[in-house]
Amino acid sequence: MLAKTIRLFFSCYTILLILRVAGSWIPQLRAHNFMRFISYYTDPYLNLFKRIIPPIGGMIDVSPFIGFLILQFLEKIVLSFLR
Repeated sequence: MLAKTIRLFFSCYTILLILRVAGSWIPQLRAHNFMRFISYYTDPYLNLFKRIIPPIGGMIDVSPFIGFLILQFLEKIVLSFLR
């Protein structure tokens, strides 16, 4: 039961990250409360990587990609401790 809850948490957070990245491509969405909600919960996590990895060529931000990889890695570590 705990493992399912942890998987659900990581899946939901991954979806929030996907929505945040997709929403960043559409500037008009920034003003919506839904996007503010998503940004509030995802930006602190993504900012960890933005501080370390600058955008490539000044335009291509790979921090979300790194964030996804680290999130998957953390999920596997947490779930391995439950076994």
